[in-house]
Amino acid sequence: MRPSFPLRRWVGVLGLLAAQMLGGAASAQPSGGPYGPVPQRYAVPKAAHVYFVAPDGRAEAVGASITAPTTIEAAIARVVTGDAIVMRGGTYRTGGLQLNQGITIQPYLDEVPVLKGTKVAADWQNLGSNVWRTKWATLFPAQPMGWWQREREGMKTPLYRFNNDMVFIDGEALQSAGWEGEVSARAFYVDYDKGFVYIGSDPAGRLVEITAHDIALHRPSREVHGKAPDRKGPTLRGLTFTQYAYRAIDIEGKKPATKVSEEPTDDPVGPSPESQHGKEVVGTLLENVTISHCSRVAGYFRGDKLVIRNSLISDTSTEGIYVIGSSDVLLERNLIRRNNVEKLTGYYPAAVKIFNQSHRVTVRDNLIVEQPNSNGVWYDVGNVDGVFINNYVEGTQAGLFFEISKGITVAGNVFVNNQQGVRVLNSAGAKVVHNTFVNSPVLIDRNERSAQGDHFGWHPQTGPDVNERVGHVFEGNLLVADAGVKGPLLRVEQAPVTCGKVTEAMVSRADGNVYLRAGSGQPLVSWAPVAGTACQTTFANLDALRQALPGAEAKGRALLGHEGAVFSSPELRRFELARVPEGVQPLPVAADVRKLLGWEATHLPGALPAVR
Repeated sequence: MRPSFPLRRWVGVLGLLAAQMLGGAASAQPSGGPYGPVPQRYAVPKAAHVYFVAPDGRAEAVGASITAPTTIEAAIARVVTGDAIVMRGGTYRTGGLQLNQGITIQPYLDEVPVLKGTKVAADWQNLGSNVWRTKWATLFPAQPMGWWQREREGMKTPLYRFNNDMVFIDGEALQSAGWEGEVSARAFYVDYDKGFVYIGSDPAGRLVEITAHDIALHRPSREVHGKAPDRKGPTLRGLTFTQYAYRAIDIEGKKPATKVSEEPTDDPVGPSPESQHGKEVVGTLLENVTISHCSRVAGYFRGDKLVIRNSLISDTSTEGIYVIGSSDVLLERNLIRRNNVEKLTGYYPAAVKIFNQSHRVTVRDNLIVEQPNSNGVWYDVGNVDGVFINNYVEGTQAGLFFEISKGITVAGNVFVNNQQGVRVLNSAGAKVVHNTFVNSPVLIDRNERSAQGDHFGWHPQTGPDVNERVGHVFEGNLLVADAGVKGPLLRVEQAPVTCGKVTEAMVSRADGNVYLRAGSGQPLVSWAPVAGTACQTTFANLDALRQALPGAEAKGRALLGHEGAVFSSPELRRFELARVPEGVQPLPVAADVRKLLGWEATHLPGALPAVR
């Protein structure tokens, strides 16, 4: 007999990796993994030419056999489309590798090659007072981007936090400090004027690593190594990239890769037809790849038909995966955790950012966790026809953020303990159906922001105009909250300045949702626009909502003040319903959603079935 647990016991029980237990029922969504890299034994590929490389390889070696390897730098310079590089296990302290050919890079059998952007710091001077320093030649000072608003954020985020240098002691990343007096066992300081790095732990007998490269692999859209680009993306399997200042991977589009002081994401600049971007590098594949400890992003990825599958993206800063101006992209079964580890404010962080007129980007069956200072997945600026299905998202600011974009299907996802499960802002045509929201309210809103005088210039031009932010659907969802969640579970809101000016309903259909809430006294739903000068109000229950908005939630159910068992076992991340609440029936599932999820014609509200 499966145990059931009361609603009030959810909060504070994380057990993040136990999300894999979601796979217990055959029709459950998400799948339960495996998420992240899956150990493999890679056979030597049948390629036109195979180059074997090793950490101790010789640059002058041809690299034609496993017993006489060359270096990774030499192999990268020699390969042409159709070739492969097979890497022996071990640590490669390298960076700035440039490649513009469609090749494969993978391990040798089950060995583990690790590309590191640091070098070992061994020459330290003891200054006393528990402070040591070393002279360091490769430093990466940086400033915030020009759009960062210091007058608003400068009192929360010190400027030195934007520098890209990193220090690791025995593999543990230290936090940056502002001067020598702030260094500690877990903090370091860089004197950029004199070129010194300070730490607060005795380095004797320990491995101290300091960043020496700002990128591992750069895929330019121009000639390198005497070869013209072939427009084919690389295939990367089973590799680890770690400890790079700025980013590990950069796949160019039309615009050359930028310095850290320049805006990397304006590619294209301004509204652009889909046919005019994403074509410079097509078909990049990352599979069973680990990217961690990058001081800005794991990678900038441009180009159509990108696939990132079963990869781990961890311990990044402003973003993890950054997809820019690309179409027909697939992200699936990845484990994405701990973005914005520096706790930057005013930088709009997201573990995954899908940006600037990307079309048909599918985010399917990923595990996105441990993001208290970051959003989860953010479709931002001019994206079209996104698909976000079967994901498990826990502990983020907004689990899914859809902004200044047109068309997305959000279905079969489980959102747990997020400040917002889903937020839809200044967008059109978001279909949010059959998701489970646990302590994760939903916000659908719009404001007066337009292309005129916007802080980000042309960005609003790529999405729906102020009067076009309509057509959302919210149906068949399960929203459950304990007594600690304040405010409405569903918020449909607009800025007061738009009252009387923007009057068409944002949500065209809201029906069949089930609301289960512990405690009492909190509004259930807020809604706009409604009649009246304020154009916005809250409703304590569904009867009040139905009276004000005929047709809304005709099949919806609300159980307020509910204190009984809801889920099979939230402690083990089992969010199937322990029992079906009275009056709740399976609902028809639209044909397009059934095709995406593989479901039958009807399904209970929420992403998961009930316990049988």
